[in-house]
Amino acid sequence: MVRLSLRPLSAKGRSYWVMETKNWYSQLVKPTWSPPSWLFGPVWTVLYVGIAISFGAVFRLAWLKEIPTLVVLPFALNLLFNFAFTPIQFGLRNNFSASVDIVLILATLIWAMVAVFPHARWITYAQIPYLAWVSFATILQLNITFLNK
Repeated sequence: MVRLSLRPLSAKGRSYWVMETKNWYSQLVKPTWSPPSWLFGPVWTVLYVGIAISFGAVFRLAWLKEIPTLVVLPFALNLLFNFAFTPIQFGLRNNFSASVDIVLILATLIWAMVAVFPHARWITYAQIPYLAWVSFATILQLNITFLNK
């Protein structure tokens, strides 16, 4: 039993999980305007660099008491929902829950942008590429959920 739970941690287990995930995702009905699967990795890599810099700045400003601590809340929630998406979508293979999660990602991102704007406008502006991608990804995820219900 312990072997089964540790299998995804092994190289062979990860390879199997990645292959099964790719097979599952490729079999989903997607809208014709859906981008190729290989595009998501590079886009998220670039976005995560911007997220790390700007979100890190928010946490630093709050630590230094240069912005209200409450401004951190939507950023923290956004990270939580963002990191939960992949396990929900690809681990649980639950399109509905992934749709709820991505709507929460979008909502907390907008909230974060509004909350930090009076204190550090550059952080709000730095979120625009993330906002554009998450808006697109939300529409895509909602369509995939609808098409595969």
